[in-house]
Amino acid sequence: MTGPRAEAAALAARHVGQARPSQHLGEACRAALHGCYSVGLTLAADAALAQRVSLCCAGPLAERGESLQINLGEGPCVQALGQRAPVLVDDLDDADITRQWPVYAQQATAHHIRAAFALPVLNGTISAQQAGLVLTLYRDRPGPISDADLRTAQNHAEAADLLLLTAPAQIEDDLAHAWLLPAGAVVHQAIGMISYRHNLTTGQALALLRAHAHVQNADLSTLAHAVVHDHFTLPDTPGPASSGPAER
Repeated sequence: MTGPRAEAAALAARHVGQARPSQHLGEACRAALHGCYSVGLTLAADAALAQRVSLCCAGPLAERGESLQINLGEGPCVQALGQRAPVLVDDLDDADITRQWPVYAQQATAHHIRAAFALPVLNGTISAQQAGLVLTLYRDRPGPISDADLRTAQNHAEAADLLLLTAPAQIEDDLAHAWLLPAGAVVHQAIGMISYRHNLTTGQALALLRAHAHVQNADLSTLAHAVVHDHFTLPDTPGPASSGPAER
């Protein structure tokens, strides 16, 4: 094996057997880049990120950049999965570039994210249509990514894909149980409870949860925690902000 795949295999080999190998890989990617970026890594079972696992958030912008996409169901990661191609946005203030996800762009820039570069890996590890692994770089200033940093990020994305092949096999073929982090678990629990209470599909339950989070200006995980642990019941349609769960 030669070329980029060999480089990715060598990168993956350094992290096999470590606790939270994807987090270490993301941090290694961040350290290897010439520019100053934050790195997010998401494994998704569908292009809307309804079922996803957040594998890594490295750097000050990554957690917010990733969680906004989960909360809103839009953003460069979602577009990259839908198009099955990289989405390289060097200025989130450019409405022509971000027209597919204007709300994400507005909220991301409010949190000092000015550029985002989403690199999907769509081969092999997941068979579902429009599913895959996405490594996203976030930066606090506009401008294009260099060719060298793009290659570095792509190699680390491929390495993360190879690392997934070393993960223990699951009893059930369900992404929600694979490498799941606690913040993601409560969202999936809430979706299940909302689905049961309102007689909705899981997709409809996620849409209802997202709508309420948007109206309440709340983080999706915070609202999900209220549903699961505080017995908060969502009305059938989003209400005014005052009707939501108390801020934590």
